Amino acid sequence: MPVRSGWLLPTGQTRQNTRITSLGAMTPANPLASRSGVLPGTYDGKFRVGGLWLSGNGPMTATVYHGRAVIQGATTDGAYPVALDEDITLTFGDGDPLNPRIDLVVLRVQDHDADAGGKYEATVEIVRGEAAATPVAPTPPPLSLTLFSIRVKPGASAGTGGVGWADSGVVTDLRTTVVSAGGILPVYNNAGTTGAYPGQYQDNDNSHYLQRWDGNAWVAYPKEIGGIAVNGTLSTGSYPGQFRENNGVLQRWSGTAWVNYHAPYDIEPVFTGATALTGWSLGSFSGRRTRAGVVMVRVSLTRTGANITAPANGSIAEQPLCTLPTGWSPAMTFDTTATDTQGCGVGTIYATTAQVTLRSWTPTAVIPTGRTVYVSATYVL
Repeated sequence: MPVRSGWLLPTGQTRQNTRITSLGAMTPANPLASRSGVLPGTYDGKFRVGGLWLSGNGPMTATVYHGRAVIQGATTDGAYPVALDEDITLTFGDGDPLNPRIDLVVLRVQDHDADAGGKYEATVEIVRGEAAATPVAPTPPPLSLTLFSIRVKPGASAGTGGVGWADSGVVTDLRTTVVSAGGILPVYNNAGTTGAYPGQYQDNDNSHYLQRWDGNAWVAYPKEIGGIAVNGTLSTGSYPGQFRENNGVLQRWSGTAWVNYHAPYDIEPVFTGATALTGWSLGSFSGRRTRAGVVMVRVSLTRTGANITAPANGSIAEQPLCTLPTGWSPAMTFDTTATDTQGCGVGTIYATTAQVTLRSWTPTAVIPTGRTVYVSATYVL
């Protein structure tokens, strides 16, 4: 019967029915199957996973500690809940004389109904690999959950010091986690595993944030609710008005690009950042801008180069005066006024470069060395 129920029929409750309808620690993988993995938790709550841990206790022996796990069989066979309620000791075979090998420690279920192997049992086993100059891990048996890989060095034996449990790269933790349906999965060796449904959550301890499966990828949860995305985690915005931190600068997604966000002041003052160009020295600079982007600036510059004499038509050779601070250039190039209190002229502020340039002066008037010229402007960013 394709529709299976748990503990409903008065007779005929099979082990397979019980497994496939279980609603316990089963992180969904699809509508019928669950992930395989170890249930998280430790006695003191300081670590993510304590169950089925392994540590060496002798030259060629190791202890696998108690814990609980779920092992998914074929889709319609259901998931097998397994518990190890006592610590057990495993003994590894001696190393090859010449080459290293990789062994696996697995939690295995054998079900005659599914594999016709003649057994109904669960065991913790060593799957021995082949020795080679560059060894690879063996293929785990069907209906098993890989817990650890162990690299056995050449010549390892009880008489030569054994596996070397404390050595780097000998023991690799391969356990993964499962939780109840709808629970937040604590990621452990399975950060890249795809989600089963949009709205599923996992806590990614490696990245230090909660993630939500959006149907295609795991998305850091704060990005979904208007939080500021962490530096380096978001290259393209999801919606206009989204914010991110970019190397110390707050940016807002405009819909097409990230734009540095204006400081949140009703009136933002600035007194530094202007730079005098050749032939001029900066006397003072001050600016104000409103949250709406209206800017008022005033800059004074003293002539340090040669005298400037205006011809009869007042059209002088362009004189670059200074550049404004980054982020304070106008939205479009426009002209403004300049004066030294004795003469006056037209200054241009360029949108692309934020450069202020003097372009005309009172006919036949002179701006001598040492004279101060003032430029004032009001414009929109």
